[in-house]
Amino acid sequence: MRSRPIVAIVLAFCLLLPVHGTGASSMQDEQPPDPKQPNENSSTMYLYHDGYAEAWTHFANNDTMSTADGEYREEKENGVIDIKLRFIMKPELVPRLNLTVGGEARGTLRLDLGGDWENGGDGNCNNDCENMNITIYHGPNIIHKQQMTGLQEGNQSYPFMFTIPEEHAVWDGRDDNPVIEITMKLKGDRTDAVPGGILVSGTPAHFALILGMESRLDLPIDPETWTDAFQAGEDGIKEPEDTPGFTFVAGAAALSMAFFYNMRREDDASNDE
Repeated sequence: MRSRPIVAIVLAFCLLLPVHGTGASSMQDEQPPDPKQPNENSSTMYLYHDGYAEAWTHFANNDTMSTADGEYREEKENGVIDIKLRFIMKPELVPRLNLTVGGEARGTLRLDLGGDWENGGDGNCNNDCENMNITIYHGPNIIHKQQMTGLQEGNQSYPFMFTIPEEHAVWDGRDDNPVIEITMKLKGDRTDAVPGGILVSGTPAHFALILGMESRLDLPIDPETWTDAFQAGEDGIKEPEDTPGFTFVAGAAALSMAFFYNMRREDDASNDE
């Protein structure tokens, strides 16, 4: 009976050995990088929307959770469309990023617009419209804000760019999760001159943003970003990663200890008899 505890201990030790050997390294090496995170070959953020309420961005050039129509669209025959879109990176940014100071971030928005959005013009806006504005955040910090003038009705691609200032060059992972915000107010003035829609006048308003590869932002990420020293940060400690197989090891150890404990109880009971 005394040999059984020894067997249990040997069993637990054997279960632990493969995890601390080359097996764990192989499991870790086999894990592919997350395509939604930036890496040495991916520096472009793409915009996505579910077509209802949720907008997000990440570094993969496709997302099956995004609307199947491939666009976010709002329409209104008469009245104001108030666009407020915040594309928050999802999943949150994991690696630290070092953007090239003075480097150019280049973006493109593919749009389809209708109606009026300029106050004081010949249209129907009466200080209730607003040109499109785009704001880029890293965490709570605004790195760039721009009013997008010169937009036309219809389908168009609108390029924009900005340079990276020194004070916004380092993005510290989750604490600096990026956000792309787009706002605009468009107004439609379509009315029925005769009930039933026989005679109509004016123009309805619509806003559409084409998603995925058509609307994106490319960041000038410095190659130094991918060095271990930069990822370790100022404190020199790299953010810990989950160890593959840890749950299995913990469970196996707990099972072995429980087995050992039960056998001890059986032996104690036998001795008492």
